This record gives sequence, C-alpha cells and structure tokens, in this order.
Amino acid sequence: MATLLLKNIYTLVTMDATRREIANGALYVRDGVIQAVGTLDVMPAQTADEILDMRNHIVLPGLINTHHHMFQSLTRGFAQNNELFDWLKTLYPIWSGLTGEAIYTSAKLAMAELILSGCTTSSDHLYIYPNDARLDDEIRAAYEIGIRFHAARGSMSVGESKGGLPPDRVVEDEAAILRDTRRVIEQYHNAARYAMLRVVVAPCSPFTVSQDLMRESATLARSYGLHLHTHLAENVKDIDYSLSVFGLRPGDYAEDVGWVGDDVWHAHCVQLNDDEIGLFARTGTGVCHCPSSNMRLASGIAPIRKMRDARVKVGLGVDGSASNDSGHLLGEARQAMLLQRVGGDPAAFSAREALEVATLGGASVLGRDDVGMIAPEMAADFIAFRIDSHEFAGALNDPVAALIFCQPQRVDLSVINGKVVVRDGILQTLDLPVLVEQHNAISRRLIRGE
Repeated sequence: MATLLLKNIYTLVTMDATRREIANGALYVRDGVIQAVGTLDVMPAQTADEILDMRNHIVLPGLINTHHHMFQSLTRGFAQNNELFDWLKTLYPIWSGLTGEAIYTSAKLAMAELILSGCTTSSDHLYIYPNDARLDDEIRAAYEIGIRFHAARGSMSVGESKGGLPPDRVVEDEAAILRDTRRVIEQYHNAARYAMLRVVVAPCSPFTVSQDLMRESATLARSYGLHLHTHLAENVKDIDYSLSVFGLRPGDYAEDVGWVGDDVWHAHCVQLNDDEIGLFARTGTGVCHCPSSNMRLASGIAPIRKMRDARVKVGLGVDGSASNDSGHLLGEARQAMLLQRVGGDPAAFSAREALEVATLGGASVLGRDDVGMIAPEMAADFIAFRIDSHEFAGALNDPVAALIFCQPQRVDLSVINGKVVVRDGILQTLDLPVLVEQHNAISRRLIRGE
C-alpha cells in the first residue's frame, strides 16, 4: 500500500457538504484514495510512506476543467480582433495541417499549463482530425503526464458545401465518425470509480454537424452510459444560424435532438434565455462557463448568476488556447467571479462560489462523484499554494478568498490519484523546457504550412 500524510496545513479547504475550512489541518491518503480529513490527532496513522509538512500552505481540491481544445495551444494570438465565426474561418486552414504529433505535443503542453495552474481533472474536445490525427494522441499525452482526463471524441461533418462553417477538407463522413467513436469508447473508456480516463461523445456544434449525427451520437453515447458534450448558444451568430437552418432556438434544438439531461453538458451558453435556463434546470443539463473566451471573442456575458439561482449545473472551462490565449484555470475562476459583477452588483459572485464552480461544479457536469472535494473515499486529487509567496502578501486575513482575488500563478504541490505530479512548483512527469521547444517547433511548421 502507498500512503501519504499531509500535516500542519495552514488552511485545508475541503469543499465538503458543510464547506469546512480547517486550520492546522491534516490529510491521509492510501492507494490514491483519501482516508481521513481533519486535524493530525484524528488521522489513522502518524506516519506514512511520505509525509509533507504544509505549515505554509493552503490546500484545496484539484480544479476541474470542463471545456478545452488543447490543439489550439499551437495557434495562440491569431485573429485578435474577430468574433467567433470569422475567427474560426481564419484558423480552419491552419488547423488542416495538424498531425498526430501536433495533437500529442499540444495536448501535453496544454495539460502542463493546466496542472501548474491547479487543474487535476480536464476534459478536452478534439473535433478536427486531419492527416493522421487521432484522439489516441491526446490520450497518450494524458497518460504520460498523469492528469485525470475526459477525452471528448468531437466531430465535424457539415462543411461549407452543405451550408456549414468549416471547409469541406476538414470534415468527416458521419458513418466514419460513429465507427471511430465506438472504437475509442471500447478501447479506452473506464466507467469505474476513480477512473483516470473516460470517453465523451461530442459532435462539435450546430453549425458543423447535422441533426442526424446529433441524434445518432446521443443514442450511441447512452447505449454505453457515456456523457455528451457540444457547443451551444455561444454568440448571436450562433442563434441566427439555429433559427435560420433549424427554425429553433438553441434550447429547443438541443431538446429536439435529445441533447438535454443529466448526462449532457454544453459549452458557453452565453445567449440562453430564461426559458432555456429553466429547461436546463428541469432536465439536469450542465453548462461549462468560459468567461475569458467569451470576452476575447466578444460573445457576451453568460447569465451564470441566473443559472446558479435556477440550480443549473455549472462548471468552468478555459476553452481553447487560441480563443483564450491562456490555460490558467485558477485565473479563469477569477474571471468568472469578476465578470458576473460587471452588471453593477459587487456581491453577484463571491470568491468561494467561484471555487465551488471550479471544483464541485466541474465534477457535477462531468458526472463524477469521486472528485471535486476533499473527503474520505474521494480520489486523492488536491493542490497546494504557498501562502508565504508575494501573491498572498497582505491577504492572510482571508487566504481562501485570496486564491481567487490574488490569483497565485503556480501551484507548489499537485497530487493526482495519490501521486505527486508537481513538487516545489516543478512538474515531475516531464521536462517542461524541452516540451516548450518541441511545441514551438511544431507551431512554426504548422503556421508556415510546412
């Protein structure tokens, strides 16, 4: 058995049912599962294979990223002044040069960035498969770096010739999409508790796939007990497309193709109206909030306060690194808090609510009951920040809120599945400078069309 003991924790933020914040806390782990939480005197053992003294640290559950396009880390800073549709049209031709090596390396870089910002579980929505690119390339990266991963087999099947947005050369045949989706499910999906890898069925968006593919994908996913994910109601043009092509608003479209329920979560949902929010609340349909991307592309401000008040499940996502240009998940939680205040209410969204969305909220939309909090029988996924760093200086009156307000840049410790993945701020599972060099080389070739 492998055991780990954290003791003398300055503040232990549990995010448990009573939201306990424990001073001078302790935490005991055996074989990747949390066994005890509290103070040192209630731990089942005073020793372990590894003991970490955390007297200068705040410890909290690992953050959960519920929407990303990791390949986009290769093309940051493009189309800087475009809205969503024009931004996509600018980038599709570049992305048509993606290869399996590019997918693998970009995913690894994006995962490293997420882990260093506090993420321990991430989904990724890979919806473009040119050349030899496969979902397997991302899965290999996740396994090697040690992140808990939900691999979303995305797809695009409606190209420009059929009235869609992407060029025809980057879309796939629908029968081939369904065959490959079934293949990755049967090869990789693990439904067990504490699973490190799960597969998600994820046609890209209303303007890139047919209604038939949406319905067939939902049927396929539910036959295996999988979750479903797509983009919805991201901006005004998205609404206009749905009304023009389907004669339906996004919420009605989602309901019509079978994409509501507690096994579904949609990214963005910036333009949902009150009726659609009510539909999502009634059906248990989840939402991933991507504040930085929505601001970057001028898509608008998602009505997250209304969603939370209606009890819609809401998680957090960094979105693609080409529409956010950063993959800092703790920073995204800060943006979520601040953006809900822009309307004029400084109490519209608190720091602790932002942490809840980034942890428990993410777990709920991914359908997981084993991550998102620090409690017995939960997966040993947690992170720690040093409170004696410059970011916390002057903020120790409330270090929990300071996590959001002051946004420390890098975790000091990250434990995923009971294994130390970041120690003393250094990622242990790869050589980051070497990865950055490889990533930049691939990015240059991709952008030049080589």
